[in-house]
Amino acid sequence: MTQTTAWPFRKMHGLGNDFVVFDARTRAFDLTPARVRAIADRRTGVGCDQLVVIAPPTGKVGDAHMLIYNCDGSEVAACGNATRCVAWQLMTESGGAGVVIETRAGLLDAEARGPGMVAVDMGRPRLDWRDIPLAQAGDTLHLGVRVGPLEDPVGVNMGNPHAVFFVDNVDAIDLATVGPVLERHALFPERANIEVAQVLPPLDADMGRIRMRVWERGTGITMACGTGACATLVAAARRGLSPRKAEVILDGGSLTIEWLADDHVLMTGPVATSFVGTLDPSLLP
Repeated sequence: MTQTTAWPFRKMHGLGNDFVVFDARTRAFDLTPARVRAIADRRTGVGCDQLVVIAPPTGKVGDAHMLIYNCDGSEVAACGNATRCVAWQLMTESGGAGVVIETRAGLLDAEARGPGMVAVDMGRPRLDWRDIPLAQAGDTLHLGVRVGPLEDPVGVNMGNPHAVFFVDNVDAIDLATVGPVLERHALFPERANIEVAQVLPPLDADMGRIRMRVWERGTGITMACGTGACATLVAAARRGLSPRKAEVILDGGSLTIEWLADDHVLMTGPVATSFVGTLDPSLLP
């Protein structure tokens, strides 16, 4: 049945990783994979990497519940850049400096760090092979995966599965070719986000620098991925390639990622609103 109610939306992005954000806290927004794909289409829809719905909290702790859908219609549990965008919208509304957002990956605490800057506690990385998850038992510090020039990745789950490959030059990797193959590798039963990372000279003894590109499952190449940046820092620190804090340089800009002593990963970066609009009912088949 075609939905006839017009829906306002906000187009936001974090370092070019862009989202169509709907506020469904006062009325339900009926989504199907077909509707997500129609809205996300960059030629005939609004266009985005992911579609985000802000829903009422389900418990007593969170300020709102966030639902995230890839442009192919699949739902995901976590998205760091989307979390910053939603947190900024909620804090702007309330005038507060902090917010707690419910996700399928758990509760995420966020706070403002200046104009257009948000820090999010992304929680603890999960490093056991069962938690990535992998199709079989293995050492997540050295996964037995090789496709083309990429081999020996690190497995990390930051609310979604990641495989991080360290290379000498990220720009030399044909990510559009190897990304979709690795995303659906047999070792990853829930598919995986694929990062290629190049460790750069550190800023100082306590602050590393890492250049990263990403292929996101269900979306493809994006300009930035918050959970991917977190996974990359964790992978580099585990390999002894970086301090536990680093500037992660993505195609769309930089995030500061710190793997704290309490095992939580803190992500800090910018958010922006591109425009607001109203969705035509024809995009809701």
